[in-house]
Amino acid sequence: MNEVKIQSDTGVTLVGGGEIGPEDISLALRLAPWLVAVDGGASVALDGGHDIHAVVGDFDSLKARDRARIPADRLLRIEEQDSTDFEKALRSISAPVILGVGFLGARLDHQFAAFNALARFPDKPCILIGETEIVLHVPPVLELELADGDVVSLFPMAAVSGRSQGLKWPIDGLAFAPNGRIGTSNRAMGRTNLEMDGPGLLAILPRRALASALTALAETHPRASAGQSPVQRPARA
Repeated sequence: MNEVKIQSDTGVTLVGGGEIGPEDISLALRLAPWLVAVDGGASVALDGGHDIHAVVGDFDSLKARDRARIPADRLLRIEEQDSTDFEKALRSISAPVILGVGFLGARLDHQFAAFNALARFPDKPCILIGETEIVLHVPPVLELELADGDVVSLFPMAAVSGRSQGLKWPIDGLAFAPNGRIGTSNRAMGRTNLEMDGPGLLAILPRRALASALTALAETHPRASAGQSPVQRPARA
C-alpha cells in the first residue's frame, strides 16, 4: 500500500476536485512544475490546458471523456476504499515539495480528511493552498520569514509540544492536543522559528507566506540539502 509510484526531482503540484481559484494552479505550477491530478481534479487541469503527468485515485470522480484524454500509462488507479484520494496521492508521490490546490474550501469533511492525511504522513513535505491561507504539517524544525503581525495558527492533530522564537505568544512549555490546548491566532513578529518534539502540529499561515513556507520545507528535505534545486524560486507568491 505504501509503494511510491511517482518520483520527481522537482516540486509537484497536486490538483484536487475542491474549490480552486482562477490563479491557483498557475501559481502552484510556477513553484512546483510537475502536475499530478487527484481523480476528478483531472477535469479542472485539462480544462485549464495543463499537461498532466499522472492521475491518482480510485477514479470514481474521473469522467470518461477526461480519462480518454489522458495516456493510459499516466493513470494510477488505486481501488481500495480505506483511504481518501488525497491520501492515495501523498503515499504515491516522492518529491521535494508538494503543493496541493483544490483541497481547502468546499466540503468541511474533505478538509478535515486532508488535515488528517498531512498529520499521518509527516515525511511528505506538502502545503495546501487556499483562497487566503495555506496549511502545512510542521517538521521538526521550521524557519519562516514572516511579516510582523502575520497570523500564525497552530492546530494539533495529536499530543505535541515544542518551542518557538519570533511568536508574540511563545509555545515553550505548552502541551498541545486536539481535545486540549490549541494555538489559534498567534502572531509573528518577523522571522519565526518552530522546533517540535514530535509530529502532529499543523500550521495555518497567510497565503502570502507561501514562498517562505515552501523554501522552509524544501530545506528540511534530503534532496534539497544534497544540492538539488527542487522548486522554482519566485520573486513573490
